[in-house]
Amino acid sequence: MIQNRAFGRVVGAATAALAGVLLLGACSGGEGGSTSGDGTNYVEGTGEITQVAAAERTEAPDLTGETLDGEEISLSDYRGEVVVLNVWGSWCAPCRAEAPHLVAAEEATADQGVRFLGLNTRDLSVDNALAFERRYEIGFPSFYDPNGRLIGEFPNGVLNPQAIPSTLIIDREGRIAARALRPLTDDDLLAALEPVIAEE
Repeated sequence: MIQNRAFGRVVGAATAALAGVLLLGACSGGEGGSTSGDGTNYVEGTGEITQVAAAERTEAPDLTGETLDGEEISLSDYRGEVVVLNVWGSWCAPCRAEAPHLVAAEEATADQGVRFLGLNTRDLSVDNALAFERRYEIGFPSFYDPNGRLIGEFPNGVLNPQAIPSTLIIDREGRIAARALRPLTDDDLLAALEPVIAEE
């Protein structure tokens, strides 16, 4: 009887461990973190800010779609300027904490050829996203991407925005110069922007 109980505990522990491994396997995505399991490869941020040397940069896809206000917009419209592309959702608590820092960084770089864009995702109601923008006084436009289609345009294995929130810095030639897989302060973002702004 004691032996059977001990065996049961071992089997139970092994089953729990296997379930944990399977859960992690089901949630893992490329480049660390874990996906949501919905096929859109959203992952929790790793805390990294990755900067890429100019010679090693990958071109960002030319995102085209509608803004939260229903206007057509393309990433290529901003070629020749440094672009900060922030992936966010109104349902995301870290995005709410980050929003005032994005606004401050936008104001600090407005005269340096830097443009800010948002990529709103997984907000099934555009009203929630618009309320978020009003609450945090966000003046820059955001792509509306409720099902992750635009995020899916970033090829696997490149510096694609997988975490929410995440931020890409795109250089004047339309190449990905940096990626942050965590909420940023304005100081973080300004430090990451500085070398890209300085490029000719």
